[in-house]
Amino acid sequence: MQEFAAVLPQPKAKLLPFAWPAALNLEKLNPIPHKYRPSRKTRMRLQKIKSNPGAPVSDDITRLQTSFNVLENVTALRQRRWRIYDLQHLVVFGVTMFSLFILPSAPLIKTGAMVVVGLLLLMPITSQFFLPSLPIWAYLLYFFSSRFIAPEYRPHIWVKVLPALENVLYGANLSNILSAHTHPILDVLAWIPYGIGHFALPAICSAILFIFAAPGTTPVFARAFGFMCMLGVTIQLIFPCTPPWYEKANGLAPARYGMEGSPAGLARIDELFGVDMYTTSFTTAPVPFGAFPSLHAGNAVIEALFMQYCFPRFRTFFVVYVVWIWWATMYLNHHYAIDLVGGALISTIAYYLARTKWLPRPQFDKTTRWEYEYVEYGDRPRSVDEEYGYGYAYGLGLLERRGRGGDSDEWTLGSSSSFESMSRGDTSGSASSTPGILSPTTPDDDFRHHIVGLTPMGDVWNGERVGLESELSEVVVVR
Repeated sequence: MQEFAAVLPQPKAKLLPFAWPAALNLEKLNPIPHKYRPSRKTRMRLQKIKSNPGAPVSDDITRLQTSFNVLENVTALRQRRWRIYDLQHLVVFGVTMFSLFILPSAPLIKTGAMVVVGLLLLMPITSQFFLPSLPIWAYLLYFFSSRFIAPEYRPHIWVKVLPALENVLYGANLSNILSAHTHPILDVLAWIPYGIGHFALPAICSAILFIFAAPGTTPVFARAFGFMCMLGVTIQLIFPCTPPWYEKANGLAPARYGMEGSPAGLARIDELFGVDMYTTSFTTAPVPFGAFPSLHAGNAVIEALFMQYCFPRFRTFFVVYVVWIWWATMYLNHHYAIDLVGGALISTIAYYLARTKWLPRPQFDKTTRWEYEYVEYGDRPRSVDEEYGYGYAYGLGLLERRGRGGDSDEWTLGSSSSFESMSRGDTSGSASSTPGILSPTTPDDDFRHHIVGLTPMGDVWNGERVGLESELSEVVVVR
């Protein structure tokens, strides 16, 4: 029998056009009628209703709240199912109460501020923006009120730790080396990211993410940014260290609370433009000995990480900006290199914690938030072409399978039925034989954790293809 089978002609490998599924009539291949196929948008709505039955569900995920009725949010709070992740609100509340407690006594002002905050949180039209950004407002209050902490409750100020770590890790004091030679042009180049970008970019990045990223990206960014800054200020208060300008002005002499801060290299900017932009504000800084970790570095890194995740094609630009502001902080004599590493570390941790579970996945075939019909949250493996923003151009990630899955929106290449049809010698390639090559998989919510590059190709379950035509011509499916 084996010798007889060897004489028979072997089945010829079938060739599929690489531009699938656009070149295939999926309506004929799919045995399920179109009207009975549940869309991902419908499944997302049902899952949201099941997880939080008391909350109102909108068909349009991009719709913004326009109501001023505080009873709507009160009802939503009464019906909300509280989870462990809601402890973040207790953290924000605790930081806010601590900041108000150490502020000078002004009961009427504090009560009025709390009433205004309560109204902003209860009105739907304002709570949708104010609630996600509440950690940032709590951080700002925490930072500026920390000047009122009594010296007897403050820890020792470390003067020699950072210079010693700088020399041990890098073999030299990089900040002193970079700030040794100054020039007005270099001053302006350092001032742009350190004196302007640091204060303006959080709002600019939030606006860009709100318009061009997936719906829900900006709230995740705001929360990660706020909690990262609160952690940074807490470390600065618990582990106060002197910055490089102190070493240049006072050497390694012990520091004490009540000493004035210094604008360091930014004083040259005030002299250059003849305006007091930084001298007074940095001299009276709330945390003059908050060198470690550097929030200038931390803010730049977390902004770059979120932006490169949503817009990977501009990743090089974001990296250049981070390097730019890192150089500026050392050139202006405000931070050691170890401070930058510490700021980058806490911002990276905040970003990856947010990305793992809460950050919406970008769909690179969408230009603005209003083009999204559904949103998926959490991290999942991505192919190289999708990671760098080229997945929608070729769709190569669609062919990279990791395990067996099935979100009902894809078709399986090389299934057992296709091998059976080829072993029977059925190679006509007609519509009747094509189902042997492509067979639908069973719906599974974990499918996107196994297949890479689905989003750029569009909703192929419904026969739609958003990506561009491939430059390749065919894919070989062999046994």
